[in-house]
Amino acid sequence: MSISVEKVTKVYGTQKALDEVSFEINKGEIVGFLGPNGAGKSTLMKILTTYLQPTDGVAKVGGFATNEAPEPIQKMVGYLPEHNPLYLDLYVREYLEFCRGIHQAPKTRIEEVIELTGLTPESHKKIGALSKGYRQRVGLAAALLHDPEVLILDEPTTGLDPNQLVEIRQLIQTVGKNKTVFLSTHIMQEVEAMCDRVIIINQGKIVTDKPLKSLLKEEQKQTLLVEFDQPISEEVLYSLSILVHAKLHENNQWILEFQTNNDPRATLFDFATANGFRILQLQTWNKNLETIFREKTKKSKDK
Repeated sequence: MSISVEKVTKVYGTQKALDEVSFEINKGEIVGFLGPNGAGKSTLMKILTTYLQPTDGVAKVGGFATNEAPEPIQKMVGYLPEHNPLYLDLYVREYLEFCRGIHQAPKTRIEEVIELTGLTPESHKKIGALSKGYRQRVGLAAALLHDPEVLILDEPTTGLDPNQLVEIRQLIQTVGKNKTVFLSTHIMQEVEAMCDRVIIINQGKIVTDKPLKSLLKEEQKQTLLVEFDQPISEEVLYSLSILVHAKLHENNQWILEFQTNNDPRATLFDFATANGFRILQLQTWNKNLETIFREKTKKSKDK
């Protein structure tokens, strides 16, 4: 088990940032860690890197507890924090040499990670002269220098343009085949493109922890967006025996959820005809990860 978190709680004064958080991550998994701002994502990542210690519970990386054996964990973890701390007056190779010396990594690794992260065209410059996207690449290169078993990446694609996003996504997917990757991001499309599994945290508690494919599949019910030619009441809609949920979207548009193994569209057209309505628009209404994220975090807040 690469990462094990068991009932981890973190309290700052009177504020509980993490509330008995538990999960496990195996080698070879790329796990997206999602949550609103202030949900506890960065706090947990800092605990896993041994920068912070939990108030209660046990966090382990590679079998070592963060509060008992920080040094072995620091050797096996590559960390890119949310606010990427760099020495802006150093040249790219100069900074990576400094990081290499700390980790006692082979000198050949500098050129390897420069090529791996696409830094070659900018590697002769001072870090302060780089764009935000290239500074992010320098931070990622530093995290990869000692060839860590576990990568913890806090907002790794911040500041990247669309082309850079594709390149870094491919890089994370490549290194994720032989490592454990635990990353946070607010870009849901990146999670859908990169991750095997999704953990959603809200107000310090885990509200979802599932493989991405099964999460998306189970949320895809028979749902249609329907626009009628005139107002229609919920009471009339619920006379449809296969309808399980109706929600007014806007004007005369409704989001209708059906419980049936058959295509509900024919039944819906017959229903409209029988009640003197016409259907002006009809389309499937499948949820993406962004929609699921909003629903999961909103539900948790409302409780």
